[in-house]
Amino acid sequence: MDGTALLCWGRTCLADLELRREEINALNVFPVPDADTGTNLLATMRAAVETAEAAALNPSADPDDAAHIVAAAMAHGATVGARGNSGIILSQVLRGVAEAVRRGPLTADTLRDALARASELVREGLSVPIEGTILTVLDCASAAAAACPDRTLVDVALAAADGAAKALGDTPFQLGVLREAGVVDAGARGLVVLLDSLVAVTRGEAPTRPEYPRLPAFASVGDAEPRYEVMYLLTDADEPKVATLRARLAELGDSVVVVGDGDRSWSAHVHCADAGAAVEAGIAAGALSRIRIENVAFASHHDQWEGHGETAPGALGAARIPQAPADRGILAVVTGDGAANLFERAGAVVLAGAPAVTATTLLAAIRRMPNREVLVLPNGALPAHELVAVGVAARDAHRDVLLLPSASMVQGLAALAVHDRGRIAVDDAFAMSEAAATTRWGSLRAATERALTLVGTCESGDGLGLAGHEVVVIDRDVRTAGRTLLDRLLAFGGELVTLLLGAQAPDELGAELAAHIARGFPGVEVIVYSGGQHGDLVQIGVE
Repeated sequence: MDGTALLCWGRTCLADLELRREEINALNVFPVPDADTGTNLLATMRAAVETAEAAALNPSADPDDAAHIVAAAMAHGATVGARGNSGIILSQVLRGVAEAVRRGPLTADTLRDALARASELVREGLSVPIEGTILTVLDCASAAAAACPDRTLVDVALAAADGAAKALGDTPFQLGVLREAGVVDAGARGLVVLLDSLVAVTRGEAPTRPEYPRLPAFASVGDAEPRYEVMYLLTDADEPKVATLRARLAELGDSVVVVGDGDRSWSAHVHCADAGAAVEAGIAAGALSRIRIENVAFASHHDQWEGHGETAPGALGAARIPQAPADRGILAVVTGDGAANLFERAGAVVLAGAPAVTATTLLAAIRRMPNREVLVLPNGALPAHELVAVGVAARDAHRDVLLLPSASMVQGLAALAVHDRGRIAVDDAFAMSEAAATTRWGSLRAATERALTLVGTCESGDGLGLAGHEVVVIDRDVRTAGRTLLDRLLAFGGELVTLLLGAQAPDELGAELAAHIARGFPGVEVIVYSGGQHGDLVQIGVE
């Protein structure tokens, strides 16, 4: 498998994880039953594939290095974009592949090397390795590949996938919390999906796997102890500092993983009660970015970790499932089918922005919301004075309404990314408002007529680059205008660029702009979505 084939594998993994996301979420009981393992694996693989797609656009790459370039980009993207414990472990599987293909394509022999190396990396990164998890299943996949007598890639891939699937079925016998719940390990199920995807790419057909029993509903018992999932990206560090950080995080909590991409970037994860101390430990080790703190409103299975698979009395029955979420809904004004899908998947109720939304239609939509608390993302649909009037009219004794300062859909997406129903409404609104306000945004349009702007006169068909609502770039070529606008928006820095493509966006415009960012601003992550909105060819958000 060369670089193109590896990228095809990544895309197949992405599609298969999307298909299996809810199944994997429903298996999730360890280390905390938060039903997000499938979502985290999907988000991590999406970051890996998007980074690899950008790297694959480099025309100067030596064809002999294509496999390593793509695999290394996938490993880096997964490390930077890792979500959750399972996402960090996935990044090490991809790093194992990247290290194995340094001198050529992925073959039967290098696949064996990749799985063996991935197994080593995962064990090195964990503070307390627990058997009966993805760790054990990865070991078994590596052993099955090593024992396979065949010398073709497809046969070794199938042996690894079958070995992983067999080990997956054994996980309930190795980890007490899985046995009590009657499920297999969620992260390990995700690993089997990845290996089955490799078989599908090499053989043309994926293996058939059984339907795994899913987690039944549990009743909540008592108040949850306050715990947080803390993740961040670490740079400007070295192995001794990383080892010290790993030990310190193990003192603060559990589910500790600190792993690298092989190129001086590390991703750290911990479940702990003192999120501030976990961040301070990272600051002592190096430079932090992409800090993510989420409330875990139930106890982790720390007793099972200490008992190495022996179930503490009443362990699963006493697992503290989250209390009922706050009665809070989010209403977002959105244009474009693709953008509407993005907001809905993130948990928002969508009010179509076309035809144009009025204060009356927005007020009616708020009143139709069944929630006691309603957060509104207007996304530039109405001027501020009308939004204030709508908010006053919508509030009553039975409903509290908070309108957030999102002037565009990309700002609205940034706000949704930090939404946490576990917080009280005002804190949630503040965090979301801050995320929206700190997201620089712009848009690329094609002029429909001759007009005078602040930077000169444009002609019909010219490319217009807007920063906020003001035209700052005019160019005869729309693509050139887009590249210039990106340079302006990124001149003050940025870590993540979101490109929301409109219905009339020229073919390959998203890929071209992503490649421009990769060349001119290395290290900046790019996410390209199909928004389908009319008017803007692209909406751009810089976080």
